[in-house]
Amino acid sequence: MEQADVEKVARLARLSLQPSEVAEYQQRLGAVLDYVRLLDEAQLQGVQPLYHPVPLQNVFREDVAGASLSREDALSNACRTDGQYFLVPRILEEK
Repeated sequence: MEQADVEKVARLARLSLQPSEVAEYQQRLGAVLDYVRLLDEAQLQGVQPLYHPVPLQNVFREDVAGASLSREDALSNACRTDGQYFLVPRILEEK
């Protein structure tokens, strides 16, 4: 892997690399790319794509109403409240 490639990847990842680190990352990224090239050599003719490594099953429960917190309990740890709602700083300007 070229030094310019490492610098480009670092810039895209918004990483600030010291000049001494560039050589180390050239070697590390080069090793990753070598491994990917090794995977490209696998013989996959006739092999169906695997979309998920284990069988999927729905783990959702029935949607049944149950006990919930009272308004007072829900608001008890709020930083700011008017007794009925959470009060939060305004982040959008009105038009």
